[in-house]
Amino acid sequence: MGKPTGFIDYERKVSKAESPKSRVKHFNEFHTHLPQSEQRLQGARCMECGVPFCQSGMMLGGMASGCPLHNLVPEWNDLVYTGNWKEAYNRLKKTNNFPEFTSRVCPALCENACTCGLNGDPVATKENEYAIIEKAYEEGYAAARPPKVRTGKKVAVVGSGPAGLAAADQLNKRGHTVTVFERYDRVGGLLMYGIPNMKLEKGIVERKIKIMEEEGVLFVTNTDIGKDMKADKLLKEYDRVVLACGSSNPRDIKAPGREGDGIYFAVDFLKGNTKSLLDSGFADKKYINTKGKDVVIIGGGDTGNDCVGTVIRHGCKSVTQIEMMPKAPDVRADDNPWPQWPKVCKTDYGQEEAIALFGHDPRIYEATVKEFLRDKNGKLKGVKIVRLAWEKDKGTGRMSSKEIPGSEQVLDAQIVLIAAGFLGSEKYVTDAFSVERNERTNVKTAPGEYRTNVENVFTAGDMHRGQSLVVWAIQEGREAARAVDESLMGYTNLETQ
Repeated sequence: MGKPTGFIDYERKVSKAESPKSRVKHFNEFHTHLPQSEQRLQGARCMECGVPFCQSGMMLGGMASGCPLHNLVPEWNDLVYTGNWKEAYNRLKKTNNFPEFTSRVCPALCENACTCGLNGDPVATKENEYAIIEKAYEEGYAAARPPKVRTGKKVAVVGSGPAGLAAADQLNKRGHTVTVFERYDRVGGLLMYGIPNMKLEKGIVERKIKIMEEEGVLFVTNTDIGKDMKADKLLKEYDRVVLACGSSNPRDIKAPGREGDGIYFAVDFLKGNTKSLLDSGFADKKYINTKGKDVVIIGGGDTGNDCVGTVIRHGCKSVTQIEMMPKAPDVRADDNPWPQWPKVCKTDYGQEEAIALFGHDPRIYEATVKEFLRDKNGKLKGVKIVRLAWEKDKGTGRMSSKEIPGSEQVLDAQIVLIAAGFLGSEKYVTDAFSVERNERTNVKTAPGEYRTNVENVFTAGDMHRGQSLVVWAIQEGREAARAVDESLMGYTNLETQ
């Protein structure tokens, strides 16, 4: 612990965001980060607790508290303070394959479990992580490190999202020959096409992919396993297969008027937007343009917020976000104590931008869609919503909702984006490999394991655990790689934490 009084001597400081009215004019990242001299003082605020909840990754109250990757947070915070950037990078990379991604898109579970946050402001751990990895690229010690020995074993990874990339990275480091298959034209899965450019610029993804290629990982794009290539071919040509195809089967909204133009899944909207941006700077017009349109987004989570930020950048006329659940409290409730994940209302970047441009929060809570309204030509013109009342069942303790009579409201809408979550793995992939699925349609394994019912086939990420965070996907990929390695070699020395 470099400075025992650091958390008293220095106030928390984080990167400054470009003003909402300015940043909506572009699709680039919009934070200005601290100089390294200031960042070192943020490292000094870490208390190096005897029990570092920041790196625990425990499940408390049904949610994760602390980092699922068990990052060695106090260690590299101290190394940041002392200016030992290279060693900080080495400690960070022991547990996290992709700090360049998590330092941008992770909701910082570490900070919400920080002891400093119990009675003040938590350590700016996410910002320290960003500083470490960017310093590593700047100084050159994040460069490729190919394995010196190859095992002669071949592994196919299906899906190039964070879970697939983490599994591939670990297995390649072990010396296995790894080929990653991606159905789209670019590598990265949700990192590439699911997360907008202003949250994660795609050059950051491509930078890491290039290093992985230099280290020997092979990437095959535009190849949809189960359609373009049969599963049997992979099982014959590779010693092991890891399925990491994500949870990209979107939940639909069944209401009168659903059929017809104007209603799109958020995943398709965001993918088309980013692809057009990267391919042509939107010149090809191969995206769903919401300029001048009233847009209604169904879903209050991160994907819904990303849609808010995107349609605002298009120049939409208005945007409304529908959320079934009640608004979370602004501060922790008594039954949600530290170090549990704080169940409080979060106003994210897209909502901040909507407030700045339109003068009000775009979210309507405790509401659901009753009907999609169309004109005589079948063109979408509005959405009828109804308010909900939530009640707790005295017997089961579960919450259930009922429509409030007479609470209907009509919202103007020429575009509706459905961001209501995902239903699990896509059936054509699981059928192709004959792997079992559980009641949630995720690929079934024994608890805590990654081996499927099919010999030599493993799974990881959202396809295995359901829709979740990037940091969980990376952890799943690391764990699956360890299981694959042990099955190939009879033992494993791959670290997962």
